[in-house]
This record gives sequence, structure tokens and C-alpha cells, in this order.
Amino acid sequence: MKGALNIVKILLRTLELAVLMMLFANVWVFALTNGRTFTKISKIPPRSTALVLGTSPKTMSGNANPYFIARMEAAALLYHHGKIKRILVSGEKSRGYDEPTAMKNFLIYQEGVPSDIIIMDSKGLSTKQSIDRCKELYLESSVIIVSQGFHNFRALFFARNAQMNALGFDAQDISRPESFYRNQTREFFARVLAVVHYVLGIG
Repeated sequence: MKGALNIVKILLRTLELAVLMMLFANVWVFALTNGRTFTKISKIPPRSTALVLGTSPKTMSGNANPYFIARMEAAALLYHHGKIKRILVSGEKSRGYDEPTAMKNFLIYQEGVPSDIIIMDSKGLSTKQSIDRCKELYLESSVIIVSQGFHNFRALFFARNAQMNALGFDAQDISRPESFYRNQTREFFARVLAVVHYVLGIG
């Protein structure tokens, strides 16, 4: 009986330590990116390029994805207000699925952005890959990252650790309770994974 109680105590202490480490990881991400995200176009300093992080243009039901639309509108707003000169749209391209082309077409035909300032990165398969490719392949380090606010913290964490002069511009979020809790929960654990990868020097 005593042995079982000791095992339970060890498990509880391990769980407690794990929770504390996860909270610490999220605090680290927030601390590193504090003051570098913006919601008002008048407040954000200019940068050479906007890096727009990809998401599906359609929802599972086949409707237009409001997260996608909000990101395109935010990127276009940066351009039309003279905050950036180029737009790098980074996302996944696979058979029958093409985020960068959908992003570029929306910016051109719905938002009036000139096609010649838009660069497509079709191998931005994750947030970190999009950040790394932006700097290493497209040689863009002075950027404004465009995504929803909950996502921008992690994106900026990657960018800051890559020594990029990056800011975040938050696209409009979707004000549905189920979306809020799902996104916040997913990002909580994604930030932990980002910190783990950084500490261990993984990819």
C-alpha cells in the first residue's frame, strides 16, 4: 500500500512539474514577443515585407474560411497604407490543394494588390518552415508577420530566435466561443513544442 502511495505521489509531482514547465514555456513566448504585435494599422512601424502565414481558403463544410479572408484583408491593409512593399504568401501546395495561389488570387482580385509585389512560397508547411524559408531562401528579415493574434505569438517567437527584425500584425479573430477555446488550447501546446524545439535545437 505504501509503495502504491509513493508511486501516486511521484506521478502527481511529475504532472505538477510538467504543468509548470508548460506554463513557463508560454510565459517565455509572451515575454519574448511582448510589444511586438499590433492591431491598429496606424500604430505599426513599416517593414520591407509582409509574411502572410497560410491557412485553408475553405472550411471543412466548403464555405469560405473567415480566418483566411481576415489574413488577406490584413495583408492588403498593410500594403494600401504603405507599411510594406512586398508580400510573401507562405503555405502548403499539394495535389488538389494550393494555399499560396489562393492567397495571391484573393489579394489581387479581391483586395487590389498588384501581382508583381506578391511572392509565393509553396513549401511553408508549418509556421517554423515559413519563418525559416522567409529568412534563408527569400532573404527577408525585416518583416511584418500576418496571422491571427493567437498564432502571431508563436510565429514571432520563431522569428525573434532567428534574429529577424519581425513584428506581428493581428488579423481579425473569429468571435465564436468554440473557436476561441479550440485555438487557444491548440496554441498553448504548440508554444510548448516550439520552446522544446528551440531548447533542444531541433529543426
